[in-house]
Amino acid sequence: MERAWLFSLIPLVLGTVFLAFGTYGLRRTAALRRTGVTTTARIVHHAVRTGDEGARYHFPVAAWTTADGRACAYESRFGRGSVGPGAAVGATVLVRYDPRDPSRFTIQGWEGKGVDLLFAGLGALLTTGTLVAVLVRFLTLPG
Repeated sequence: MERAWLFSLIPLVLGTVFLAFGTYGLRRTAALRRTGVTTTARIVHHAVRTGDEGARYHFPVAAWTTADGRACAYESRFGRGSVGPGAAVGATVLVRYDPRDPSRFTIQGWEGKGVDLLFAGLGALLTTGTLVAVLVRFLTLPG
């Protein structure tokens, strides 16, 4: 039997990782929507990181005080190539945070639900497509 089917493990593994990443993000967002607390925050600065190809990504750091009086300042998990006026340093934004762990938060209008949906959809497509292709291959093998 040929070993070429082993190459199908590459999209299967990639699809599984993408699906897990997207599902994690969607579940995290849904949990914050159910149990999170919404408050106003201020963007205090942007953590700037340079990607592999030289592109710069801005990750806003939001500061707020929790309902029980704790001061928090955390960096968003999403970065963008440019910063609009709504997320500039000093801007007031709405955040939704987990009262048990305020480092789990989202900035309204900044966080990318679309990114999580893209990863989950692409992961589901790669995983399902690869599994169907491998199954068809094994079912049609001669004798």
